[in-house]
Amino acid sequence: TKHRYPFLSCLYHLSHSSGLPVLVVAMAPLRFRLIPQITFLVRIALLLCSLVNVPNTSSLSSNASYQSPPFAGSGPRQVDMNKYNLPTDIIEQNWAANIIPDKVDGPAGGIFLGSQNDKEYFVDSITLQMPRPPLGTGLGIELAELAGGRDDGLGITVVSGLVEGGYVGSQLQSSFDLMPGDSIASISVARSVRGITGPGGNTRIGNLAEKDEVITAKTECLAYDATVDAIVNLPPPMNEEENIVFKVKRLRRKPIITVNVKYPPSENEEDAKLTLFAGENLRFGMLVRGLKVNDPLAKRFDTKNEGNCGAGGLCRTCSVSVVRGGNLLSPQKVAEKQMLEDNPRWRLACKAFVGYGMQEGDMTVHINPNQW
Repeated sequence: TKHRYPFLSCLYHLSHSSGLPVLVVAMAPLRFRLIPQITFLVRIALLLCSLVNVPNTSSLSSNASYQSPPFAGSGPRQVDMNKYNLPTDIIEQNWAANIIPDKVDGPAGGIFLGSQNDKEYFVDSITLQMPRPPLGTGLGIELAELAGGRDDGLGITVVSGLVEGGYVGSQLQSSFDLMPGDSIASISVARSVRGITGPGGNTRIGNLAEKDEVITAKTECLAYDATVDAIVNLPPPMNEEENIVFKVKRLRRKPIITVNVKYPPSENEEDAKLTLFAGENLRFGMLVRGLKVNDPLAKRFDTKNEGNCGAGGLCRTCSVSVVRGGNLLSPQKVAEKQMLEDNPRWRLACKAFVGYGMQEGDMTVHINPNQW
């Protein structure tokens, strides 16, 4: 293919940092004058690229670290997530324990914390690391059971407070690091253990060396008694250099984006104001709320001459002009940027996700920009 059409080349390489395959598609800016056969190849290549997902591999670098939220297109966080914390009474009413079945060739299932209102709230993950308290010193964390009483020990247990002058409270850098309503999903002891190792794991002819050891007590979706039992059954300290790592689940509200949608005056359509949540696709969000998104005057790059969206990201019928709040949208990728290079304010609504960086705010878009 790359010899017949030199402007299209697919490069496949292995990322040494993550160990995952990455597919890269490079296209020269030919302004997309494509014949049908080439259009088909481009759509297949773009589809393959969309299937690649390289996870965030950043390591814990501070007392508290936050994982990326489970929203497609939201990107790296750019705001203080504590602005989305919820009152304790709302948290307690919305915690839920969800049973997730095992998936073939996928992650293992289990029982995980979730939200009863996953439209407005989401479960965030926080990791806390601190030196392990000396033997005989309690953690100083107060717990409360929201659900329990089962023979299997399952339930929901949350933090109700910190003991004044207690160990954990004295180690936290911020009062937001561990809050009432948080649920401790696991507690781990991280330490170095000395042992004799050698080539091939031979312990008889090797040298004295240290190796890292992590012992984890899983406490997610456990009732009060089972949570306490899991914590107290962790092995006793071996030295003063051990660390304790908490994985904490916190219920937060989703960032809200208000989208002011304006139609061309010639269409005599009433303007609309929509409320979208971070991670929503702009086109889908408008369609499910009853708005028309189909520009008949769009300069199409697919094989159709007319009609609605071609579902391949090449028809441009869902183009919008972003008048205000463009920073709230996910950045353009190469294909979209090339198609819209003559109109820098335009976006393909099917390729744009709102609330990028977990930001919230207001934005204004013009529908059917070819008619303005």
